[in-house]
Amino acid sequence: MPYSEESNVLLYIVIAMLVCLAVAGLVVAYVAYPHRGETMPAVPWLGEALGKAADAAPVIDEEEADLLRSRS
Repeated sequence: MPYSEESNVLLYIVIAMLVCLAVAGLVVAYVAYPHRGETMPAVPWLGEALGKAADAAPVIDEEEADLLRSRS
């Protein structure tokens, strides 16, 4: 029985939803532990990786934020 195009669309939607849930889970894990400076109890390597990724992300300093607010 060949697959219809509708089932392919459904498969893409399910995969997209699973990816969204995985990203949301990583955000919750980051906020619950490394953001507060604690280690993750079950998977400390994940906490270290999330902490390194957060440290590498660009951050707007307070002075830059004030400058951006004054321009708008």
